[in-house]
Amino acid sequence: MTTLLIQQVLIMFLLAGIGYICFRTKKITMEGCRTISNILIYLSLPCVIINSFLVEFSKEKLMGLVYSSLAAALVMVISIAVSRLFFSKDAILNFASSFSNPGFFGIPLIVATLSDGAVFYVAAFIAFVNLLQWSYGVALLTVDTSGPKEKGSWKKLLPSPKRLFTAPFMIATLIGLFFFLTRLPMPTLANKVIQYISGLNTPLAMFTIGIYLAQTKPAAMIKKPKLYLLSAVRLLLIPLVAMLVLFFLPAEFAEMKMALLIVAACPTGSNVAVYAQLYDSDYSYAVETVIISTLLSIVTLPLIVQLAELIHFI
Repeated sequence: MTTLLIQQVLIMFLLAGIGYICFRTKKITMEGCRTISNILIYLSLPCVIINSFLVEFSKEKLMGLVYSSLAAALVMVISIAVSRLFFSKDAILNFASSFSNPGFFGIPLIVATLSDGAVFYVAAFIAFVNLLQWSYGVALLTVDTSGPKEKGSWKKLLPSPKRLFTAPFMIATLIGLFFFLTRLPMPTLANKVIQYISGLNTPLAMFTIGIYLAQTKPAAMIKKPKLYLLSAVRLLLIPLVAMLVLFFLPAEFAEMKMALLIVAACPTGSNVAVYAQLYDSDYSYAVETVIISTLLSIVTLPLIVQLAELIHFI
């Protein structure tokens, strides 16, 4: 499994290299990057989520969904708590440490090392990450660390029910759950279209990482100690604590446990840069957290998976 994981990580970094070259040679512009981000958020990731639910219904699958949802919620709480412990005074690092990149980085690794069906078990994790980024993450970037800028401002940042249920990731989750729980077959034509669009997820996401890299100043970036502390927490400490928690799940859910461990061990999600830009925070700093943690994950992700195998995690 470790060898397959390393191969897939290298493939993904080659895709990022293509994005880097395209941006440097002006084949992709900043406007093009924003367009790619919209495709990822509104099309490819929702299709990946829907596709993950298109599996044969069984009691075992239903129990797996319940267990994976509870485990995902617990891992997210751990991630946020650990991140707040280390980075309570730095909103960008707090955001970057709290949220991994399960949809754009984790899913390709899960498909390559486990199976397409294993993606089913991380759908809840992806939904939680997107929901919390949209609420808690935005609050981090727009509220002073010393306290709210105005009375009730934290409350105002929480998404309304209308916004929540019209978000693309939530719509996709509800559609997927509908087809899974009702056992109705997805129309063949629609199923094919969803599969094709899902296939865009990995290359477009890694192109975006490459574009981010092309906007940084590597010489200055690699001299920032805080970025390495972030990576240590995001890529090592949080996955190790998550591994300890997941270890006690029933043995029959071995594939689910490994899938959740992989997404917990993924590098910083690129949405930290998206939200930093949207809310006038330090965009360049946010991009650097994505780049450094993604580069270091070449080493840390295989190590985490290998450690899991050594201790008979599954």
